Amino acid sequence: MRSPLVVINVVGLTHEMLGEKTPHLSRLAADGFARPMGTVLPAVTCSAQSTLLTGELPSGHGIVGNGWYFRDLAEVMFWKQSNHLVGGEPVYQAARQRDPSYTVAKMFWWYNMYANVNWSMTPRPSYPADGRKVFDSYSQPAGLRDELQSRLGVFPLPKFWGPTADIGSTRWIVDASIAVFEKYRPDLSLVYLPHLDYNLQRLGPDDAAEAGRLISAARAGGAEVVVVSEYGITGVDRPVHLNRILREAGYLTVRREPLGWETLDCGASRAFAVSDHQVAHIYVRDSADVTPVAQLLARTQGVDQVLDRNQQKSVGINHDRSGDLVVVASERAWFTYYFWLDDSLAPDYARTIDIHRKPGYDPVELFVDPQLRFPKLRVARRLAQKMLGFRYYMDVIGLDATIVKGSHGRLPTRGKEESEAPVFIASSKEIERDVIAMTDVKSLLLQLQFGGA
Repeated sequence: MRSPLVVINVVGLTHEMLGEKTPHLSRLAADGFARPMGTVLPAVTCSAQSTLLTGELPSGHGIVGNGWYFRDLAEVMFWKQSNHLVGGEPVYQAARQRDPSYTVAKMFWWYNMYANVNWSMTPRPSYPADGRKVFDSYSQPAGLRDELQSRLGVFPLPKFWGPTADIGSTRWIVDASIAVFEKYRPDLSLVYLPHLDYNLQRLGPDDAAEAGRLISAARAGGAEVVVVSEYGITGVDRPVHLNRILREAGYLTVRREPLGWETLDCGASRAFAVSDHQVAHIYVRDSADVTPVAQLLARTQGVDQVLDRNQQKSVGINHDRSGDLVVVASERAWFTYYFWLDDSLAPDYARTIDIHRKPGYDPVELFVDPQLRFPKLRVARRLAQKMLGFRYYMDVIGLDATIVKGSHGRLPTRGKEESEAPVFIASSKEIERDVIAMTDVKSLLLQLQFGGA
């Protein structure tokens, strides 16, 4: 009889972290095996997760980052949740080809909405017409949300992302995942644990976390366990403002809004960057500008590679959604989305946690602005406005990108795989091999449950 399989995504975990600070993970590796795992470019959440589940590179599944430029809409969109965006065959669809009764729980992995699974849960706030943000989740079936939140409370979204992100969100996910595993006994459980990732971005690669309760519950329930991660996080101290460089060279256009701030006008720009940690997609309107833009960026300090369409093929990121150029940061550098030249003209969302409005990833959202004299008082005032039903502006995020100490997105430096590459840990030696690529994970999971080579 086939054993259940629990796949735990401990984001930011590397092989080097296994040891005294990670006893449950280390014990799991001792029972089975652990290897550094080859990742994909860009080494970011949405791209890596899609590769783990489909066995395809971004050129195949189409998830070229956590967000990209939707050319037909002339808009940058990050963190969309529909599973319809992902191409390729996920591992659970391949499993159902072998056993139509195969069941799946997908807990907080990305692209959960409308995924063809039996049980799923993902953060999904509600936005009333008066401008408020009400914390909530989305589940399949819909009643699962009510079932879990009646036991555990509403999912603690502020502990999932932002300055107050901490172990609380991971603890909630573990509690919910154990509840689903024990009640429904899915053949495959996919569980995403975020806490380690965010502290590493805040503090650099010197923090640790564990997933022991979930591993213990899975093993007690007779399940095999696989632990994966998406990337390793490396220390950074050089933010690179690609959009400011493009603006100063005359390629990027901004719009001056009625209330005084500037916003990026993608459709009117000759070229602009969609920055995503240490990788950026550069969208160029006129093909005649591609070469001079590439030359400009290649001369920029903090830029390691500038890949044109042909060069993108060699790293598996050539896709219609990709930029005309893909730029990779140097070691210790990362890319901001900043496009304004004067902080007094920064858009209103720049000083808030607003992952959907910003035209790029912003890890500065993990910190309260250190220049605020009384940050707790400001937060308390804004929360009071929220509780009273008023619209509020949570302007507590700074504009100093040097505060970020950890990043990811580049491929690991040769010879540093144990500290910079993600990890693959399995409770069973049956699928052990010396070298594991992220594109191998789908087939290894199938082999673990169904046998064969």
